[in-house]
Amino acid sequence: MRRRKIDGCPIAGALQLIGDKWTLLVVRELFAKPKRTTELVEELHPISSRTLMARLKEMEKDELILRVNYGGLPRRVEYELTERGRRLVPLLDALLRTGQVLDCNHCEDRKQQLGYYCDFCPNVRPEQFVEPPTYREEIPPARAPEPLPSLRPKDDSIILL
Repeated sequence: MRRRKIDGCPIAGALQLIGDKWTLLVVRELFAKPKRTTELVEELHPISSRTLMARLKEMEKDELILRVNYGGLPRRVEYELTERGRRLVPLLDALLRTGQVLDCNHCEDRKQQLGYYCDFCPNVRPEQFVEPPTYREEIPPARAPEPLPSLRPKDDSIILL
């Protein structure tokens, strides 16, 4: 794993490890089973193959995925999640619940567009799905901040010339 210079906060470190949106989408795709590069390009459309390969190399360096080269002609390479990569699955669950609560997208939209659900979809794995928590509808308004004391005393006197 690469060492990064960061402020020491675990949140910042995790965000740096994740890198961008493609990392979590690759984890989503590799959740159920190992996949070949061509499968990942198809499933992660509109990612370019150059972007995908760069991301896969970064993830391999970070020990999130394992690259298995079976050799042969044509070359057969598969990628699978490592134990370290599987530790990101609860984050995917949290993002899934957040997307449902915020009404971002629906699994049926993907089904209509692509013809199938992703392997992480609650429609594919209902026994592992957890209902989204209910949130309070109203957030109490924040109190107005106290005015800062003036640096010099106020002078309300009128000066006549």
